[in-house]
Amino acid sequence: MSTPDYEPPKVWTWDKASGGRFANINRPIAGATHEKALPVGRHPLQLYSLGTPNGVKVTIMLEELLALGHAGAEYDAWLIKIGDGDQFGSGFVGVNPNSKIPALLDRSGDKPVRVFESGAILQYLAEKFGEFLPKEPAARAEVLSWLFWQMGSAPYLGGGFGHFYAYAPSKMQYPIDRFTMETKRQLDVLDRRLAESAYLGGDSYSIADIAVFPWYGGLVKGWLYNAAEFLDVGSYKHVNRWADEVLARPAVQRGRMVNRVSGEPSSQLHERHEASDFETKTQDKLAPQG
Repeated sequence: MSTPDYEPPKVWTWDKASGGRFANINRPIAGATHEKALPVGRHPLQLYSLGTPNGVKVTIMLEELLALGHAGAEYDAWLIKIGDGDQFGSGFVGVNPNSKIPALLDRSGDKPVRVFESGAILQYLAEKFGEFLPKEPAARAEVLSWLFWQMGSAPYLGGGFGHFYAYAPSKMQYPIDRFTMETKRQLDVLDRRLAESAYLGGDSYSIADIAVFPWYGGLVKGWLYNAAEFLDVGSYKHVNRWADEVLARPAVQRGRMVNRVSGEPSSQLHERHEASDFETKTQDKLAPQG
């Protein structure tokens, strides 16, 4: 399908009406739009997030740390409704000036430490607890390389392919073709790596797998953009094998539930404050019985 040629103006100006589905939350400036303090629970770690692929990375990591017995990884997960603009509240902007989820506040020391950007949070937690990031230089470099690969590649998948395939106001062949080609190239990169290695960093599960799984694992499992058939994801056999193994981990299953607001109510835990919340406070249990 062809579209009329677009001639950019000499100076771009913001047209709120052109933003499509996300017009109410996208803007060309940063900073807070309103005053709103963030809630604070009783645990050392305070997470402000939403169950998107980037948010799920951190809740999976925290659940994995708790599964290993790290009591200091106990956390409160507060729901940030990005569709309502919660990320532009003054409290959230104070933790993440980029106004994107997830944002973490570590209150375990004398002075709170803020950490934003999902990859930075994963690395921070891995170093804090000494898990999922090797200390040997070559192994550490491999894991960090794949972690940063994900951080650099996912915008092509989410903001590129996902946006134009699933969310743009109209279907345009050029951007869909462009970002489909790149998404399939990325899947091939992963498939070739996972043909030679059990996990992205090598023989051991790491923050690289935790970072990549919610995006590319979700893509081959059919959770993202309803695009599995379009992308022929079944042809990436090694990615599928790896995704199944990661998904089988109980901590991954719990992490996928936290701050989730879509899907079956039994799979949603809008806020997480105690481990028992998974058994007692999923949305199906909070819904009126009738």
